[in-house]
Amino acid sequence: MSIASLIDPVTAAGGPANLSQADAWMQGRTLYGGASALVAYTAAVRAFPDLPPLRAGQIAFVAPVGGEIELRREIVRQGRNVAQVRSEIWCEGACALTAFWLFGTAREPNAVHPAAEPNDWPGAPEDSEPVMTDKGPAFIRNFDLRRAQDERGPGAPVVRRWARLTEQGVLDPVSELILMGDVLPPGAMRAMQRQGPVSSINWSFNVLDAAPATRDGWWLSENASQHADHGYSSERLRLWNAGGRQMLEGMQAAAIFG
Repeated sequence: MSIASLIDPVTAAGGPANLSQADAWMQGRTLYGGASALVAYTAAVRAFPDLPPLRAGQIAFVAPVGGEIELRREIVRQGRNVAQVRSEIWCEGACALTAFWLFGTAREPNAVHPAAEPNDWPGAPEDSEPVMTDKGPAFIRNFDLRRAQDERGPGAPVVRRWARLTEQGVLDPVSELILMGDVLPPGAMRAMQRQGPVSSINWSFNVLDAAPATRDGWWLSENASQHADHGYSSERLRLWNAGGRQMLEGMQAAAIFG
């Protein structure tokens, strides 16, 4: 299902919107986290089209997001170089998602330190085994996922996959990063003692390249649990392009049920 058809109802005016194609992007009873974050981001940039490039985002998944929504957005502060924007998705009269976006113009660098390439490079995505074919929640069918680690089943709390949208060339590169950034389950899933549901609670990320690019739509996605206990996991989320250059660095709190 086209991602464009999901975000087409998002207008510069904000207010009520009917996401008529939401069913194709659901994860249980809520819109998949990356898709709901993209809706909130789209609401911000369509309302304020002259913003500088996106540098960071902070997103709280407060409650389930359905097809009938209300969009709210405002510029919290706009300085000479940096603009900070809040956007929210409301459902049934209550806030379901709140996002804080940081946009910033490029400056003459006073520090240069490239992000590290991933350990244990998995090889080309074209040579990797497809996974989650005809399985998983509805939104997964919009992605082509390939194995990018040797480990299977229980083990180290890291999930790594090649991922790309089945529909290419629809989104701008930053919007695609937002949609892709939350595509994998938490790494703690591989350390669970018994099967049970998992759920993202929040997501904070930095965009490392204002003009991200990759080959044939492929991104190497990794979720790694840094600590899990008491029903929660602190996760590190990263995305690299097909050449091994990191494009996104994030953190997430995930609820581990069961």
